[in-house]
Amino acid sequence: MMPLTMMRAGEENTIKKVGGKEEVRKFLENLGFVAGSAVTVVSDTGGNLIVNVKDSRVAIGKDMANKIMV
Repeated sequence: MMPLTMMRAGEENTIKKVGGKEEVRKFLENLGFVAGSAVTVVSDTGGNLIVNVKDSRVAIGKDMANKIMV
């Protein structure tokens, strides 16, 4: 397992676990970041990511991305 920030652009992986406090997990879950979902990194700008998850493109900050394990 590794954090989402370790993935390269164009790489697809499966979300294994979402960490953090309850409110953070709920927020990420509402965006589609749930265990078992496929996630693809579109671009990486200084650790801030644009990802495809559940047929949606989402921008996510480095600190949030570090809580998502793939």
